[in-house]
Amino acid sequence: MQAMFESILPIFLLILCGNILRCVDVIDPAGWHGIDQLGYWFFYPTLILVTIVNADFTGLQLDAMMLALAITVPLMFVFVLSLWPFLRKAGLAGAAEFSSIFQTSIRWNGFMALAIAQKLFPPAGMAVVALVMAIVILPINLVTVFVVTRFADRTTNWPTLIRRMATNPMVIAAAGGLLLRALPFELFAPVNKTLQLIGQAALGLGLVGIGAGLRLDSLVKPRIVILVPVAVKLVVFPALLLAISLLLGVTGEELLFLILCGAVPTAMNGYVLAKQIGGDAELYATVTTLQTLASFATIPVVLLLAAQFVGG
Repeated sequence: MQAMFESILPIFLLILCGNILRCVDVIDPAGWHGIDQLGYWFFYPTLILVTIVNADFTGLQLDAMMLALAITVPLMFVFVLSLWPFLRKAGLAGAAEFSSIFQTSIRWNGFMALAIAQKLFPPAGMAVVALVMAIVILPINLVTVFVVTRFADRTTNWPTLIRRMATNPMVIAAAGGLLLRALPFELFAPVNKTLQLIGQAALGLGLVGIGAGLRLDSLVKPRIVILVPVAVKLVVFPALLLAISLLLGVTGEELLFLILCGAVPTAMNGYVLAKQIGGDAELYATVTTLQTLASFATIPVVLLLAAQFVGG
């Protein structure tokens, strides 16, 4: 438990640094916006691409893990969408609010998972995170762009919707990484090294950016629309992934690697999407704040529970 805590602590210290920097106004607000845009359009996609390209999947239970994800992620889509009629009927959430509930319940912070895996697990752990990226980034981004557009901006036509999905930088990066892996030759070494350096910068930048985006003052009186995605993402998602993985025979350390991906909080890049399309960006930031703070406790608990099944 202590080793796990010490491995995760640097991640949260970086997040804290980002929050402190924003609060003391060291960086102009426009500078934070520029950092968000740079990360969204350049650093994060590069990290996704280079991680997928260089991941070593040798010896991993690829079939079982891919099947577990292929079952869990669509089930989560259906489950969260099924909450909309109840939330709307009870007057707890409007359409724009629900678009952020959906995003924060489904998206996962792959950059945080990579950072934790790098500290806590052997290289195979990062390979599993890369595998999850390769498998789920495309469908998750496509579905979230579709849902946010349909709920937050119902006037959007299909050509616009398709363009938004096709030009999403995370979608392009994941597709590009898979394409490069399929080529009969390796990426030119100097280019690969350049992309790796950018990816290393993205991890630190991403965590500081998460901290800068946290809104602690909004947590004084959390509403149902805030608590629902926190419970869904940090409890339901990893529990469902664990159950399905065990049913499919995923065992050993690979089970821990996979569950880590389900246990991390939502990704901050959905905040930019909400702002661009008309979703509830303030709600997204509030949920992300609470999820990130709560995950400091829930991630070790989830991993400890999963460790009980490591032996198979």
